[in-house]
Amino acid sequence: MRRKTLARFGELAPVVRLLVVTQLLFNIGFFMVLPYLAGHLVEDLALAGWLVGLVLGLRTFSQQGLFLVGGTLTDRFGAKPVILAGCAVRVAGFVLLAVSDTLPGVLAGAVLTGFAGALFSPAVEASLAREAGPQLRGTAFATLAVCGEIGAVTGPLLGALVLTDFSLACWFAAGLFVLIAIGHAWLLPYRPGEHHSEPVLAGWRAVFGNRVFVVFAVAYSGYLVSYNQLYLALPSELRSVTGGEAALGWLFALASLIIVFGQLPTTAIARRVLGPGRAVVTGFVLMAAAFAVVALPLPGLLPAVLLVVLLTLGQMLAVPFAQELVPVLAGERRLGAHFGFLSSVGGIAVLIGSTASGAVLGLGPVAWLLLALVPLGGAVVLAVLVSRGVLAR
Repeated sequence: MRRKTLARFGELAPVVRLLVVTQLLFNIGFFMVLPYLAGHLVEDLALAGWLVGLVLGLRTFSQQGLFLVGGTLTDRFGAKPVILAGCAVRVAGFVLLAVSDTLPGVLAGAVLTGFAGALFSPAVEASLAREAGPQLRGTAFATLAVCGEIGAVTGPLLGALVLTDFSLACWFAAGLFVLIAIGHAWLLPYRPGEHHSEPVLAGWRAVFGNRVFVVFAVAYSGYLVSYNQLYLALPSELRSVTGGEAALGWLFALASLIIVFGQLPTTAIARRVLGPGRAVVTGFVLMAAAFAVVALPLPGLLPAVLLVVLLTLGQMLAVPFAQELVPVLAGERRLGAHFGFLSSVGGIAVLIGSTASGAVLGLGPVAWLLLALVPLGGAVVLAVLVSRGVLAR
């Protein structure tokens, strides 16, 4: 099965392979720095806890909340200039983080690193969907997820094992993004924006006027809310069971290994057995089960392990096929704006959902059942869309 899946990946156009490798390098550079930003703010700059939270929160919002902007610019100017602009902005952000020892400088650097992602991520996704074509989008997005996960694992290791100073890590990451920009300026073909002659806000009107896609995006945002619980609810569960978070790193490593070795065959099997629409629904049901199982009276770390495994399996089923369905729901037009809107809705949902989940985590098993309702509600809405044939290829 893996050999067949890799053979399908071999059918992808060279530009698609470039975009997949791009995701790997993006994540290596990003995760080389960002996991250690909070420690730098506290230990090196002696910032108060609320200021650290402000910096991290603004960085997240400047990325997730502004994806629609990056997607709209992609539709107007094409993917290549937006990706190159994103690389330049991220280089500037990392340089600011490396040289700044005051709050304004660090805050500006964090916001720039976030906004850079809002520029190039929807550009990469839209370009990947268009270049891969309808038949190979699932394979392309599944491979994108694998490479992104490898980068997310490799980046922190480089930051911790190779680079001993936060500023040095920032400079190294900035240099990596310079190389990425040079490579893309040379290798990535220029495709003019399909809507370069239309007003910028025309893309927004098209997205908001696509009611089915808006419903799909709101339902899909439950995935990001659920995934974010790995950083909020999972540590809470570990503290309640073991009194600490020593097992957290191992559980994250487990999730990464499942994705790296299981994503491609899982996507191939799900395509044959379920189809894209039902695969997304099944993924959301697994995410709901991941939270519900923690409410059961199971011993030791077993609930936490099952949470990670089921949530990861749900992600592996839902995410590539959901990304594959975006161009279908968009009518193959304004892909940048549609991918951007999908991520922006998710960012807003995470902001609201994290606040709410943090408030209920002290309720014991009831909290986990409430968390399960988020992906379960998304599964119900998506199942209705499937039953009406909206998500049929």
